[in-house]
Amino acid sequence: MKTKTASGSQNEKKLIVLGFISIVVLFIIYARFENPGITPDAVSSIERLSISFYILLTLSFGIIGIGLRKYQRKAAATGNRTAISMICSSTISKNSLKVFIITFVLYGFFFSMTSGILVYQPEVIFSYHYGAEIPSAHIAPCCGPVGYMPKIIGYVTEHVGLQIIPINLVLQVTVSYLVATNTALAVNAISITKKSGGLGSIGAATGLFIACPTCIGSFLSLFVGATSVVAFTIAVTELQTLFIAITIPILILTPFIISRKVIRSQNKN
Repeated sequence: MKTKTASGSQNEKKLIVLGFISIVVLFIIYARFENPGITPDAVSSIERLSISFYILLTLSFGIIGIGLRKYQRKAAATGNRTAISMICSSTISKNSLKVFIITFVLYGFFFSMTSGILVYQPEVIFSYHYGAEIPSAHIAPCCGPVGYMPKIIGYVTEHVGLQIIPINLVLQVTVSYLVATNTALAVNAISITKKSGGLGSIGAATGLFIACPTCIGSFLSLFVGATSVVAFTIAVTELQTLFIAITIPILILTPFIISRKVIRSQNKN
């Protein structure tokens, strides 16, 4: 039985790794096909390649999601008092799953606003300034750094649009998932340790900042006047991307730290 369980866990891990490797390979392959000197005859081919890119990217997300879900169910079903078992249980149980889904959706929406995926420009009329048809969407297949192409540009209304950049989309899904996991685990941990006060105010404050790695852009923009926003946007974006990159390892490590602290608290009692 243990051999079968271990073998099953390895299969789920392989699915997760395969999904992430597929995303990296997709970025590299597409970058190799990009050509700034692309001819008009090749436009339709590169557009089909762009569509295939997003289809395969979606499939990669699906593979990772299936692998994670299966792994979480098996780890939670063991009933072991380990950090990984508690983390998995925090995204599987009915109440925790609700917290996870709500956080994932809300944070994903917030991330899309701060990262520029969802664009709102009340001072700009898209059909007038950009000659856009409302509603409409198209793919910009060329050209840019690895991970930034192809873009999907859409116009939902005269003031609301979409600009989907592959690397931002991957970050949105990854960070939203990690934030949702941290939040679900924190809520579960608070309910377990509320009598003993095991987490403490410092842990709560730390969790607040970790749960919102994209808040730095919004926070800094409060100190910038309207006339300086355009000039400051690039600096904020670069700083925010760096901050997100730094917090991803923290978002991965924090659930293990919280889980072990809860387990130690339970063992004392």
